[in-house]
Amino acid sequence: MSEAKAPSNFIRQIIDRDLAEGKNNGRVVTRFPPEPNGYLHIGHAKSICLNFGIAESYGGACHLRFDDTNPEKEEDEYIHSIKKDVEWLGFQWAGPVRFASDYFDQLYDLAVALIRKGLAYVDTQSPEQIAEMRGNFTTPGRNSPHRDRSVEENLALFADMRDNKFDEGAAVLRARIDMQSPNLNMRDPVLYRIRKKAHHQTGDKWVIYPMYDFTHPLSDALEGITHSLCTLEFEDHRPLYDWLVENVDLPDEPRQYEFARLNLNFTVTSKRRLKLLVDEGHVDGWDDPRLPTLSGLRRRGYTPAAIRHFCENLGVSRADSVIDMSILEASVRDDLNHNAPRAFCVLNPLKLVIENWPEDREEWLDAPVHPQNEDMGTRRMPLTREVYIDREDFREEANKKYKRLVLGDRVRLRYGYVIQAEDIVRDADGEIVEVRCSYDPDTLGKNPEPAEGQGKMRGVIHWVSADRGLPCEVRLYDRLFQTANPSKVAEGESFLDNINPESLRVLQGCVVEPGLRDAGPESRFQFEREGYFCVDRDSVDGRLVFNRTVGLRESWPREA
Repeated sequence: MSEAKAPSNFIRQIIDRDLAEGKNNGRVVTRFPPEPNGYLHIGHAKSICLNFGIAESYGGACHLRFDDTNPEKEEDEYIHSIKKDVEWLGFQWAGPVRFASDYFDQLYDLAVALIRKGLAYVDTQSPEQIAEMRGNFTTPGRNSPHRDRSVEENLALFADMRDNKFDEGAAVLRARIDMQSPNLNMRDPVLYRIRKKAHHQTGDKWVIYPMYDFTHPLSDALEGITHSLCTLEFEDHRPLYDWLVENVDLPDEPRQYEFARLNLNFTVTSKRRLKLLVDEGHVDGWDDPRLPTLSGLRRRGYTPAAIRHFCENLGVSRADSVIDMSILEASVRDDLNHNAPRAFCVLNPLKLVIENWPEDREEWLDAPVHPQNEDMGTRRMPLTREVYIDREDFREEANKKYKRLVLGDRVRLRYGYVIQAEDIVRDADGEIVEVRCSYDPDTLGKNPEPAEGQGKMRGVIHWVSADRGLPCEVRLYDRLFQTANPSKVAEGESFLDNINPESLRVLQGCVVEPGLRDAGPESRFQFEREGYFCVDRDSVDGRLVFNRTVGLRESWPREA
């Protein structure tokens, strides 16, 4: 997005003012700083689009930095998926991928500098004692008995922490700020704790790790970030962010600005809850198409353009709100409507035999790849004596409102001939297994005049050659939760109780037109009259698997 077209918001107004005042030497440097402890979700997409979009608009740079301060929960799998998701959305970070762990040596030195200034101390109380003395929103905190240790003693104890002379939980480094502060984050927050876990980047070098609230602002300062953009839950952390930046000796002093996070109904975006869904097998991995993860949305058939457009249309503000899932679905529906090739797929096949069609005849019909975009060309489909139509497209009897095939009446096979249903064949259970019909050879590309006693054609139906069609599996995905706010549950219940039992239906024995034989994973199509679908990575030679991305029109109520 160019700067001229970028919609204004309070963050852009701040940057415009900073540039006008000559701050940061005219630089605009942002960052996207995920913790590598899970997969990215749709909420992260808003932050990605904002941070990278701002940098691009102002000719600046956006860093990708992993704030990897907790080795117990971080994995290389998450790092790889996050990098892939950022690139898939269409963004490229400036310079190399950065890690907070790249700065562990410098962060340790900065912590030592705070001790020397009398602004940090080692506390050897138990975690329970520290939590109790911290107080709460109505009770002020109390000073630790170790708060007034000498600089020399604190330096020695901090070195002992580094040198593995304490057990986990036996000592922490705390900032020395104000235990009476109404902001709990300023009540001598913990800066370092002991974790005897190997780190995915630094191995066994460290047994002490900096806390996120210590690492994040100082990493921003070390990287020369000018505008640190984060969601509103970090607003109460901003005084600590500023205190740290102002009390260390670094040339750059970034500033933090908060915006409203993206809240989407009918889903959850908490990493803890997403991980629970994955770990307990309620979904098929982090890229399950029912999840709001970017990997899941990608597998379901969402496009980067649709997600970017969705995020851009939401705008940037400081007012929390809940966005209806239908708005996200409308975004991808609009994108695929304009760009997805068309195809025929019969989800519930019923055989139709054209009795006056020679058994060995095969006629290839031309159909547009996209009826509103001639530049996409045409596709060829074989018409044979036996075809499949959808079972819902035939009835023995029906009123005039039914616009599909009825015994004794006529419809057009889309892009083909007009047919008339003459007879049916039933199995031993009385179920219709075959429709016998005739075709009018003079109706290709034109409508026939009704013969005496005949009414007008009822409509047009899609079809696939029984001889040439490809068998496929179709997975009909729907919303994972039945209620708009799945996290709102009664006492004793879990958000898991709101899972939609119909969130996935698997259809076997479907048939798709043969032109899709070589369609690769993530290829997207509109199955005419059915919806938008994407080739799943589970597809193998001779067995295609399609995921439903979204229906042709909204079908869910906005409140449930």
